[in-house]
Amino acid sequence: MPDVGEGLTEAEILKWYVQPGDTVTDGQVVCEVETAKAAVELPCPFDGVVHELRFPEGTTVDVGEVIISVNVGGDDPAAAPEAPAATPQAPAAEAAPAPVAAPAPAAEAEAEPQGRQPVLVGYGVAASSTKRRPRKQATATGAAPAALAAVQSELNGNAPAPAAPAPQARPLAKPPVRKLAKDLGVDLATVTPSGPDGIITRDDVHQAAAPAQAQAAQAPAPAPARPEAPAAPQAPSTAAAPSAGTAAAPAPEPLAAGVRETRVPIKGVRKATAAAMVGSAFTAPHVTEFVTVDVTRTMRLVEELKGDKDMAGLRVNPLLLIAKALLVAIRRNPDVNASWDEAAQEIVLKHYVNLGIAAATPRGLIVPNIKDAHAKTLPELARALGELVATAREGRTTPAAMQGGTVTITNVGVFGVDTGTPILNPGESAILAVGAIKLQPWVHKGKVKPRHVTTLALSFDHRLVDGELGSKVLADIAAVLEQPKRLITWA
Repeated sequence: MPDVGEGLTEAEILKWYVQPGDTVTDGQVVCEVETAKAAVELPCPFDGVVHELRFPEGTTVDVGEVIISVNVGGDDPAAAPEAPAATPQAPAAEAAPAPVAAPAPAAEAEAEPQGRQPVLVGYGVAASSTKRRPRKQATATGAAPAALAAVQSELNGNAPAPAAPAPQARPLAKPPVRKLAKDLGVDLATVTPSGPDGIITRDDVHQAAAPAQAQAAQAPAPAPARPEAPAAPQAPSTAAAPSAGTAAAPAPEPLAAGVRETRVPIKGVRKATAAAMVGSAFTAPHVTEFVTVDVTRTMRLVEELKGDKDMAGLRVNPLLLIAKALLVAIRRNPDVNASWDEAAQEIVLKHYVNLGIAAATPRGLIVPNIKDAHAKTLPELARALGELVATAREGRTTPAAMQGGTVTITNVGVFGVDTGTPILNPGESAILAVGAIKLQPWVHKGKVKPRHVTTLALSFDHRLVDGELGSKVLADIAAVLEQPKRLITWA
């Protein structure tokens, strides 16, 4: 089990994509694991045949445990015992199946020095990168794969020599770099390495991918899949609220007669959520303020934008304009966008907004954020919201997508809830809860009329935000939603 970073020490195996006897290649995804942050796909760093899966699906495994062994000799070890019968003249040492079936991951682990450093996705970084691939070198310490290949070749009646050059010709890159190249569609054979001993680095991959990304940026982006905002976060809400369209958790199986209690292990996202909520609630002094506002004009604007050609292919909903209203309020009151550095005894003012959207997923509550949301146009913000929600719904949100948030929105209204007192995401200054938008009797121009009304609740860290500043931010959000033309006049 690799070190997937963020200080995590264990992960649960969700799904195996291979079985014993399957052929695997370097960089191929072999399983999906869930950490306390997110689901992560793990690539195999070997070419060979799967020998053994050490743990079944649903097992929580400590970082460093061997979870899969691969026969890098190229043949299924199950067939090895039969080979000596076909070649009785072969020496006994070569006929023994043990060297062929030796788990390659364990061999590499012994070759790596201590002191692994965490990375976000993939494998921990060795303290000395110059020793990363002893298995590919024909030296006294790294000749095991070549010897295994030679054994297999002789057992099959072939000359052993030709098998060695192929692996040596492959570009040298660590598994996280290989995964990055795969995600960006970069062929490592075309990348010029800049690392020690000819190792390809992340910067090399990004540099090679830059031209392709520039071309992709000019092409129209695909329409996001049913982007609606889910809800409640890793830390945010006592109401734990997702947004509309969020995939519901699987229905519980019927209980057997007489069963009065069920115990569910606390792990994964649920465990991280609990720790984050407790840490935030008892570290940051929370203040929550409320305002009820007529959003009839905002709802009309939503309907108009749905038919606008500039928003074609994008999902337009009230959350989009609520997010824009929050960004406008932050621009008018920039001191609200800050964090508290206890160690340095400093307030860190943020000149960017990474907007978190609390999302309810089948695995638990998470808060991915839109990076630099303050700089996005309305269509760009709509596209980013759609991609964020679709990724969360599929369980593919990465740890990086949940780091660095500054403020968060949680939509409790999708449950028909009027409002709540949300808990701050750790390290953030404010969180906005959006209640259900309902037709209610409302005094408008001196007459009681049915109007679309909602209640907003803003929780903020009172160390950073005093009552005056918090009230101004909430009042500005309400003013924009009541008169959405302020999106232009206050821009």
